[in-house]
Amino acid sequence: MQERNIISATTSMALMPFIDFYRNLTPYIILAIVLIIADSRFGVEAARKRGETIRQSRKWRRAINKLVDYICWISLAGVFSSVYSEVLGIPMLSGIALLIVYAIEIVSCFNNYFEFRGMNIRLSFSAIFDSWFKKVTKSSDSVIEKNNGEK
Repeated sequence: MQERNIISATTSMALMPFIDFYRNLTPYIILAIVLIIADSRFGVEAARKRGETIRQSRKWRRAINKLVDYICWISLAGVFSSVYSEVLGIPMLSGIALLIVYAIEIVSCFNNYFEFRGMNIRLSFSAIFDSWFKKVTKSSDSVIEKNNGEK
């Protein structure tokens, strides 16, 4: 009985820094899961519309791979925020760092959605951020490209 108490106390003490670290990053993990589910659903629908076969094992493997990637990005953003947010004076540095990562997934969700709905519209990630970074007002045609079968 005493061995269990020692093991559980040691485990609790060892895991407490990780729990505290990820407690602040929980909203980003939840958002990542929502984006993965949406992209998976719209991606499967778009693949069906193209006539591709959907293998459940591949779908789940890709979803889990994305989740692991997102946890790595979220961890990196959390470390980056905890190290540099006080120095730079930006309290939401992790959110700003994850904006680019999530924007890529959101563009993918919209492109899959438009494809499975039969719309010839493709969002361009680079055009969105180029116009945002350059602070140049461009027409919506630079952000939304008509899909003519060309890449």
